[in-house]
Amino acid sequence: VATGGLSIPKIGATGLGYEIATQFGLEVIPTRPALVPLTFSEEDRRRWSDLAGVSMDTVVSANGTRFPEKSLFTHRGLSGPAILQVSSYWTPGHEIALDLLPGLDLEAILLERRAAGDSATTRSIVAEHLPKRLADRWFELQAEPMPVSRAANAEIAALSRGLHCWTLHPAGTEGFAKAEVTAGGVSTAELSSKTMEARRVPGLIFIGEVVDV
Repeated sequence: VATGGLSIPKIGATGLGYEIATQFGLEVIPTRPALVPLTFSEEDRRRWSDLAGVSMDTVVSANGTRFPEKSLFTHRGLSGPAILQVSSYWTPGHEIALDLLPGLDLEAILLERRAAGDSATTRSIVAEHLPKRLADRWFELQAEPMPVSRAANAEIAALSRGLHCWTLHPAGTEGFAKAEVTAGGVSTAELSSKTMEARRVPGLIFIGEVVDV
């Protein structure tokens, strides 16, 4: 049985393999979309969806797993390599966290610029390191752009924390229509790791994405 998973049904993906496994009494781990874009809540969509097409370097984490890759705003949510990878570990109802300035100590930079008497605003300094559209929207929603020379320590620390750990609660995923793979499937505990034959049903073999790998 090499029938694949449920991803991209328009090319003919079905649950036939899971039905066969169930027919023979084998355990099937519940399936879900993986390597899939995440969608915004209605509130976040109003805030961020018009940034569609903006991408940035990020470190994205969910449930203790993190990926340093690019993320991309879409009209409905977030995509890009980091988001697709973390989607395999995210579970509905939980949050994801994005470091929008990986490898950069924003707090130290702002404090240094303040000590030097820099006349730039915190917004313009952040825009040196983020896409300008994203920096502008961040300050519209999250903070007051003030001259860094007048910013208090607490304000600088709060701005840095927000950009290094932006937390979101995705509403869901784009589903199997956009998922590159299917998580779940025929339990590997049911199969020989050498032959992929069902341990309890000689002659019945499952391979590929129909298996929970």
